[in-house]
Amino acid sequence: MMDEDELITQCVKGNPKAQHLLFENYAPKMMSVALRYMKNTQEAEDVLQDGFVKIFNKLTDYLGGGSFEGWIRRIIVNSCLDQIRKNKKFQKDIEMDSVDFKLENNAHIEEGLMADDLMILIHKMPDGYKVVFNLFAIEGYSHSEIAEMLGVSENTSKSQYSRAKDYMRKQLQTINYARN
Repeated sequence: MMDEDELITQCVKGNPKAQHLLFENYAPKMMSVALRYMKNTQEAEDVLQDGFVKIFNKLTDYLGGGSFEGWIRRIIVNSCLDQIRKNKKFQKDIEMDSVDFKLENNAHIEEGLMADDLMILIHKMPDGYKVVFNLFAIEGYSHSEIAEMLGVSENTSKSQYSRAKDYMRKQLQTINYARN
């Protein structure tokens, strides 16, 4: 088994076995990332494939300064955003200058709620909410970074995130009501 540095070196040299191994090691995790952004499995698979083509083409740009998986994840996320822009599915909401961004303290997720349930809820979100929610809550980007990535204002990013939280809260309340 090759270590990560050797795997990268072999991939840069064009070794097909190393490229296959890299894909096999990271594709499942990156597929879950793509599924959070895309409408369906086929779109996620297309983005994953495009993303890995970019990864192999840009592998010489990876300088080893940070997590290799994080570097791959950033390329996959950017590939998802590129696809969303290409399909013109991301719709900018009306910019809001004053939005209350405070979280309610009573917002919680029932212990029995599984990760798959959350993925379903995220997948059902409107595109604008879903993209910002994923970038902020899951990927850890700041609202200023999201605004730059999506070409919107920071307030738009914040309002989309606020609306995404409200959407999730209402969906979770519906689930909790149905279970009781």
